[in-house]
Amino acid sequence: MTSFADPRDELAVHIPSLRAFAISLTRNVAEADDLVQDTILKGWSNIEKYTIGTDMRAWLFTILRNTFFSARRKTRREVADPDGIHAGSLFEKPAHDGRLAFTDFQRAFDRLSAEHREVLILVGANGYSYEEAAEMMGVATGTAKSRANRARARLCELLGMEAGEDFLSGHSGATLAVMGRSGIQAA
Repeated sequence: MTSFADPRDELAVHIPSLRAFAISLTRNVAEADDLVQDTILKGWSNIEKYTIGTDMRAWLFTILRNTFFSARRKTRREVADPDGIHAGSLFEKPAHDGRLAFTDFQRAFDRLSAEHREVLILVGANGYSYEEAAEMMGVATGTAKSRANRARARLCELLGMEAGEDFLSGHSGATLAVMGRSGIQAA
């Protein structure tokens, strides 16, 4: 082997054998070329660690092999997810948001009059028709509709919500908890 004044000058001589070794490890030409490039870069930037007079090729092969296996260890924990489906499934809404929203709802609900709580539990939570709720409450159907409308408006006001905004969207557990707290059993 020819002697080089600067060991960096010898790096390029070993590229063909590094490439062949990298292809045998990766089984992918593009990935092998990247691996060789990383190896040459690491060899160049760490040339002070190379002992002059030893086998440069063996030193570079060690760098290539270690780089390859380090990358494999990292990618073993990775999941191929080009469409983001897997990442999307990992999203979890913090539980405290639901508890905070429920606490706000519960406080506002407790501030409603007994008649307003009753009609919301019957019509909103239990799903009874206005006619059925009116019969259970012993009032006219129009009175039940009016109470429900005023109760919803007052609840929205207490929660600082816009008129028509859905305060129970996605919170079916909150409805059940309110029913349980009021002593009314779910049907």
